[in-house]
Amino acid sequence: MAERWSPRALDSSFSVTSDQVRALLEAARWAPSFGNTQPARYLVGLRGTPSFDAILSTLNSGNQAWARRASLLLIGVMVTTNAKGSVPYAEYGLGLASENLVLQAVELGLVAHQMAGFSASDVSAAFGLPDDAIPKVAIAVGSPAAPEVLEEDWRVEREKSERVRVPLEEFAFTDQWGKPAF
Repeated sequence: MAERWSPRALDSSFSVTSDQVRALLEAARWAPSFGNTQPARYLVGLRGTPSFDAILSTLNSGNQAWARRASLLLIGVMVTTNAKGSVPYAEYGLGLASENLVLQAVELGLVAHQMAGFSASDVSAAFGLPDDAIPKVAIAVGSPAAPEVLEEDWRVEREKSERVRVPLEEFAFTDQWGKPAF
């Protein structure tokens, strides 16, 4: 898990295989969900396909600048209703499925970068989503490249910066808020 990171510098000559895409989606499919409601769905676009181009066009310009090099673009969609009615915690279920997908990417030697910078309404229109299917996250998958493939200097520096996490004593508390558990 500590090997997981979200680079923007991707190798545009690399192509994911069908088996790799299947493994990513299978990992997502087996994620836990509230009451086994399984609210996660994915729109899949391999580079060079109309689906890739459609997903890329929904990303904001900053994300388009680097995500165009991805081998695979996905949109994570949460389904908010099923035969029993409203699906509780649908967003949480999609989050768990997406985390499984991202960790499977690491296992396969790939990288995945999740993005909020896209137009959900454009995704819905481009892919004909029903009202109960809500796009929540875009994910770029590929193989890492040298940071210098990025055009913007600030992105190159950000790509090279050290990864930082909140220390455990500021992350987990016991007895009362702010009292470290460790």
